[in-house]
Amino acid sequence: MSSELKRAIEEAYRVVIFTGAGISTESGIPDFRSPGGLWTKMAPIDFSDFIRSEELRREAWRRKFEIDKTIVAAEPNKGHMAIAKLIDSGKASHVITQNIDNLHQNSGVPAERIIELHGNGTYAKCLDCGARHELHEVKAIYDASPAAPVCKSCGGIVKSATISFGQAMPEEEMRRAEEATLGCDLFLAIGSSLQVYPAAGFPILARRNGAMLAILNREPTPLDEIADLVIHDEIGPTLAPVAMLN
Repeated sequence: MSSELKRAIEEAYRVVIFTGAGISTESGIPDFRSPGGLWTKMAPIDFSDFIRSEELRREAWRRKFEIDKTIVAAEPNKGHMAIAKLIDSGKASHVITQNIDNLHQNSGVPAERIIELHGNGTYAKCLDCGARHELHEVKAIYDASPAAPVCKSCGGIVKSATISFGQAMPEEEMRRAEEATLGCDLFLAIGSSLQVYPAAGFPILARRNGAMLAILNREPTPLDEIADLVIHDEIGPTLAPVAMLN
């Protein structure tokens, strides 16, 4: 099946790559939605509740710092490196990702080629003035006070720069993702369950626009039936020979 995917990429004019949590599990980052994942043990905190309750903001930051113990140690795997090579070669134009772990950037993909639909968990932002806060600064505030961290510039609410349940999707990223999707002739979805909308709407949009749809995921997805090529296998070992990684 790798040979079929390699041929499809070689014959494509412009590839857009869409990634979900499955690509990062091979780097040791758990998929929160899978059986036994964090969200099956602990209900996510809704954005409206985060805004409303200082106690829940403290709890959100407690969870964040606990989860980060795993994420900060993670490194890009063969799947990430293969994608970086496809971007570097000019064959793929963009990576649209549901992931918040920064591993695409760490693998060498230029930031301007990455569209983060769910934000980025490696820093924080003030919800009022938009100021960026590094996580070590937020952690120092968290450790020093029983109150939830606030913005050092305006005193506003500080939150991880990710999109929470109940929070509006980022308009600019959604616009860029739609533009990239409509401009490709091969849409390659990797490591996503393709069940979380509106993000999962992009492969459907690509297919309706006439692009070839290829899906690489360990488990079946709801969109397998409309895809031109479906591979149920490990991501890194499948992509490495496609990108001719040593």
